[in-house]
Amino acid sequence: MSARQGAVGTLALIGGGEFGEGCREFDAELLATAGTKDVVVLPSAAAFENPDRVIERATSYFAGLGAKVKPLMVLHRAEAEDPKVVEPVRRARVIYLADGSPLHLRSVLKASLLWDAILASYHAGGVLAASGAGATLVCDPMVDPRGGAYTVGLGVVSDLAVFPYHGTAAGHLRARSRDLLPPSAKLAGIEEQTALIRDPGGAWRVAGVGVVNVYDGSTSTDYDSGASIPGLP
Repeated sequence: MSARQGAVGTLALIGGGEFGEGCREFDAELLATAGTKDVVVLPSAAAFENPDRVIERATSYFAGLGAKVKPLMVLHRAEAEDPKVVEPVRRARVIYLADGSPLHLRSVLKASLLWDAILASYHAGGVLAASGAGATLVCDPMVDPRGGAYTVGLGVVSDLAVFPYHGTAAGHLRARSRDLLPPSAKLAGIEEQTALIRDPGGAWRVAGVGVVNVYDGSTSTDYDSGASIPGLP
């Protein structure tokens, strides 16, 4: 589903480096927007990379913002289909998809009860924040980390691809993603601790410490923190 087709929440696509000092200002803003001090954190993408440590970092970080983390330790597909695990997610006001493997995260979430619940929260006005792997997965097409080409994402926003860690990624991967970009899509290269935020009204803007680079056909434009970005889906 395209974000313009009924979504009324706030979407934050973060270029990686979540729970860092450079994220504090926009994360505090997202909490205020949602009117909550509770954050549901999914370390699913880091299932094979010490997900407990992800939760520890998130807990310490959000405590510094006066918020409490509610871990959702869904690491495999079967857990994403458990109604008892999933149902509270529908009522969440802030859901955070942490970084890791986008391909594993897709295997857990795609067409699952949990993904339906995440969308229900977002469409009811909640905040959906996704970093690194999560940011590229929730859009469609999705940058394939195995080589910079494209595969199918989850389509919260259609015709928008996200390249996380844009400022530090290998140049040949950036070039490949740009060269193979479908004609109908745009590519947003998002630096670490930087967020591309879609507000409920559909406007896009940049927050955090870095730059978002938007590729559209043969053109590319840099947008600094605080800038609005016209023309995104």
